[in-house]
Amino acid sequence: MSKFRLSTSCTLNLWHLSSKLTLASLLTLSLGTLTLNMVAAQTAAPVVPTSSPVTSPGSGQNSSGPSIGGILPLVSVGQRWAQNTESYTIRIDPQNAGRPLGLEVYSPALNLGDYADGRRGAGYFGDELYRKNEPFETIFTLSGNGGTVTERRYQTSREHAWESLLAGGLPAGNYTLTVRSSGDGKNSFALRVASPFALETSDFSVNARDSTQQDLLAARLSVPAAWIGKTLSVSNYDADGPQEAQTWVIEPDGSRVNLTTSGDGQKVSNTFVLTQAMVGEWQVYIRVLPTTRQYSNAVQYSFRLNDQPVYARVGGFADVVGQKVGNLLVVDVLDVQGQPIAGAGYSVGSDNVVRLRLPQGYVPVSAAVLEGQGTVISPSELRVSPGSARLRFVARPPQGTLNVDAVAIYGTTRIPLSNVPFMLGGKTYAAPISLPLPPGSYPLTPGSIPGAANGPVQPGVVADGNAARVTLEYTVRTEVTLSTSPDVLGACDVTQLSVQARTDFPYKLPSTLNLNLPVGWTSDYPLQARGDLSSTSPLKFRVPVRVCRSDSAEAVLAPVGVRASSEASVRAPSGVNVTRSVQNGARVRVAKTAEALPIPGTGQSGPAQQGYVMTLQITAYGNVDNLRILDPLPAGASSPVLRGPLSVQGPSLSGLSPTQDGDSIVLPRLLPGNYTVRYTLFTDLPADRVMTTPELNW
Repeated sequence: MSKFRLSTSCTLNLWHLSSKLTLASLLTLSLGTLTLNMVAAQTAAPVVPTSSPVTSPGSGQNSSGPSIGGILPLVSVGQRWAQNTESYTIRIDPQNAGRPLGLEVYSPALNLGDYADGRRGAGYFGDELYRKNEPFETIFTLSGNGGTVTERRYQTSREHAWESLLAGGLPAGNYTLTVRSSGDGKNSFALRVASPFALETSDFSVNARDSTQQDLLAARLSVPAAWIGKTLSVSNYDADGPQEAQTWVIEPDGSRVNLTTSGDGQKVSNTFVLTQAMVGEWQVYIRVLPTTRQYSNAVQYSFRLNDQPVYARVGGFADVVGQKVGNLLVVDVLDVQGQPIAGAGYSVGSDNVVRLRLPQGYVPVSAAVLEGQGTVISPSELRVSPGSARLRFVARPPQGTLNVDAVAIYGTTRIPLSNVPFMLGGKTYAAPISLPLPPGSYPLTPGSIPGAANGPVQPGVVADGNAARVTLEYTVRTEVTLSTSPDVLGACDVTQLSVQARTDFPYKLPSTLNLNLPVGWTSDYPLQARGDLSSTSPLKFRVPVRVCRSDSAEAVLAPVGVRASSEASVRAPSGVNVTRSVQNGARVRVAKTAEALPIPGTGQSGPAQQGYVMTLQITAYGNVDNLRILDPLPAGASSPVLRGPLSVQGPSLSGLSPTQDGDSIVLPRLLPGNYTVRYTLFTDLPADRVMTTPELNW
């Protein structure tokens, strides 16, 4: 990219100079190759060797018009021509980017008085209109890689004058100037650019319209050493035969080689196998003969090297000393920051309306007349009045806004996050952020955050003038731990529960950590902690708990509902021993123990009941009949205490069936030995209150 800033200030002559303009120059065309040194371009009248003189500036002058002899115009033919568009290339090297181009055209409109009623008028330049009642138009269009830079449309006039097509500079690159006429006629014109620029083409048309037997320089051709051994072809088309004109080349050593003159509607070519002696500049001439039957004759030239186009140079046609182009139009196309817009241009119609041309997507903002007279039609159109004027258009690129924010999904809450990295278009940004962007679809890549998982992200779709929004969502990962120490203890002993919630997520998360205790577990301390959970601030607390039954506690982290549990086991309650002697000297001993057995409740009839396996271990030291064991049920329960079915084991059980009589268990007959009676006790009492002392009777 060039160091020069693009300027779309273009100078345009909208209105003609006086017909008294004195022309003292010669139109020259210089052929070159792609390797031609553009810095050496001649933009004034060319220096022609004295051995091949051209018309002097003063010849052909009359009392009613300017000097016309020796000026060889270019021409655009509306119908029935080998090519319907004349095309010229302007190459701008990086070192010349931004320099004033100075592209100007002489007589761009077809002059109705140039050739009328079978005679040449004053200041004759070769324009011809064959059907005078039909419209005729010529369009000059300069374009580059970014599209049209400027375009001018010309119809008819009655004078010749200079017009400025583009005075300002352009970025480096290749630009094409096309000239296209519509209508039955031909429009003669001349072109020039400022030094060091040049106009190049491989196929172009000239208008030979002088009948004073003068040598008219049509082209210059630079042959480099790299072309040695190749074949150069010089062609001409529709010269109308040898009675109309002669054409030839002057080789670098001064030798003249005549070219074949093409016939009416015909094309002829002369070929040259290039040698070392032919390296250098060639000159191509044409002369209109006295035997011509026409004032103006369009002839096309083409140049090929091994059948490939060789680009030509056109340019020159300088004014007399001190002559300036009048009625200048300067147009600035700027963005809202006041910088020139690359690729912007404008066109001017025959109605003197300047119409803005913008790169694709750009939006006109305003138009203004800074100097001269004019009227604002719209932000993209200005109508100017004759005289010098300076206009300014302001446009903006198509632009919308993409708002990117980030949230943490924490249970049912969405917590806004800040400084969250993400990538867009190869660049890293931090959300939340508002990005001005051209319309389009923009995929985003969210950055990772420890302790969170990011979900899929839809591309942001930006429209001109609108704001789109993309939210980066991060689902937080947390964990909860709950420990009981000790976890095996006696009935209604105290243990310590440690609760902790932690995360690797670096942002603060408002949280509540709850501890839920089962029935039979109690504590006088708070069972909840509130605070901001983060990677550097875990949420935790410890609490002493009295445990009277085997069960599990649970810790819950709100609002995410992450849970953890820990259990504690209560050892069996202490047992009791009872020994009794009977009248016949026999003795009976009873030992009572209890073992906790958790049984879940239904959840509808109050607290869940705790089950205990009660064991009566009986030792008989003699024969005992009808042993009655009084085994009272514990008192103080909130719901009825129930005793389950009895089971008996012992050495002599045949015919032994225990029975219940209220709180008594009756064994009909015992022989010496050990017996075990078991049953299940159902109660919601804690373990330390289920043990009662049995009594023996008989």
